[in-house]
Amino acid sequence: MKQTVVLYPGGGGGHVVPMLELAKVFVKHGHDVTMVLLEPPFKSSDSGALAVERLVASNPSVSFHVLPPLPAPDFASFGKHPFLLVIQLLRQYNERLESFLLSIPRQRLHSLVIDMFCVDAIDVCAKLGVPVYTFFASGVSVLSVLTQLPPFLAGRETGLKELGDTPLDFLGVSPMPASHLVKELLEHPEDELCKAMVNRWERNAETMGVLVNSFESLESRAAQALRDDPLCVPGKVLPPIYCVGPLVGGGAEEAAERHECLVWLDAQPEHSVVFLCFGSKGVFSAEQRKEIAGGLENSRQRFMWVVRTPPTTTEGLKKYFEQRAAPDLDALFPDGFVERTKDRGFIVTTWAPQVDVLRHRATGAFVTHCGWNSALEGITAGVPMLCWPQYAEQKMNKVFMTAEMGVGVELDGYNSDFVKAEELEAKVRLVMESEEGKQLRARSAARKKEAEAALEEGGSSHAAFVQFLSDVENLVQN
Repeated sequence: MKQTVVLYPGGGGGHVVPMLELAKVFVKHGHDVTMVLLEPPFKSSDSGALAVERLVASNPSVSFHVLPPLPAPDFASFGKHPFLLVIQLLRQYNERLESFLLSIPRQRLHSLVIDMFCVDAIDVCAKLGVPVYTFFASGVSVLSVLTQLPPFLAGRETGLKELGDTPLDFLGVSPMPASHLVKELLEHPEDELCKAMVNRWERNAETMGVLVNSFESLESRAAQALRDDPLCVPGKVLPPIYCVGPLVGGGAEEAAERHECLVWLDAQPEHSVVFLCFGSKGVFSAEQRKEIAGGLENSRQRFMWVVRTPPTTTEGLKKYFEQRAAPDLDALFPDGFVERTKDRGFIVTTWAPQVDVLRHRATGAFVTHCGWNSALEGITAGVPMLCWPQYAEQKMNKVFMTAEMGVGVELDGYNSDFVKAEELEAKVRLVMESEEGKQLRARSAARKKEAEAALEEGGSSHAAFVQFLSDVENLVQN
């Protein structure tokens, strides 16, 4: 009898996408998988929602169950940060989650794997006697920092903002400027939002183990600190860490009709194109777009740029996201830019098959916002990266990608939210033309091989997943 694993991502596209890849690993190891989804509390105009719809439609081996929706919360009159309302909402869904878990015969229910923000579901599992594990969709280094943060903050009477760029020392990672922590964690330790986020990280250590979307050789120091260092969280035994990644989609190359951007790449020389993409929320001001355009034009390099410029009106947003209306390019960029760069530039105004673009032989560099999914996609493609972090844990990722992993260079100006044309031009030339760029490319190629080896039978990630399944079995038997 096949056992059923229930996955509970809770969040948006950035959380659902890697968890779907985890689902495929469970299926490969002979388990049935049901992913529990929530109806969005508000109709999202985020293109990430479109990505989730696409993924659900294209994964017939995974079952999906949408929990009966709760009344939509009133974000407008809440008066507090939306994250606090999301936590409240996830807690309220516990009852519906419990009902769903009870609908699966207990002997068939293998475990519940929850997203890092769904920790209130631990209470449901404790009540039902179901093994519960965390899936951490970011890297081990970020996990190490966030695990050490609660005791670090507990000893402080003030917030971290006043520290500015003062380096903070956490076990297992390079020193990191205080300003690079998730923004909400810089507030006063007694601030409601800061307390709520810290509570999430503390409770993640209450599950029976953490599956991490990374691989051992990429972040070995951080993994070692979490496993073996008694000083990581004094007085606390941390749950086991299983590095089971990189969990990256296989791309859409098999689609009946290839995306036009891939057709354009086919005509470009090997490793000659700089690819710029900043995630589903990567929208820049007109002034910043002008600087990017100037930097690309002056670099004289071939480029492919995914430009997201949603209109400001509700009706315009609806038209843009539902019909994917293409904006007027000449209105978006400096006069003559599109015409002057038409022979070496390609602009995408909606969605691009990022995995396929990065794996294309013509792609030579990736300008990225350092979201972890994108970082892993760059690493598994062996493409050197230019790091332009913007929000969430992306600034932390930038530190680890440049200082620890050696797969990227930073773009000066990211920390003041404005990168100048001269800086972009200089770093693009450095990566594409210089000896330093050649060394960066070699390190990136080596990381790609390590990632492939980790996933092979007998590789570190394959072995970690087998160990995880064995640990769950032993837990149930005892």
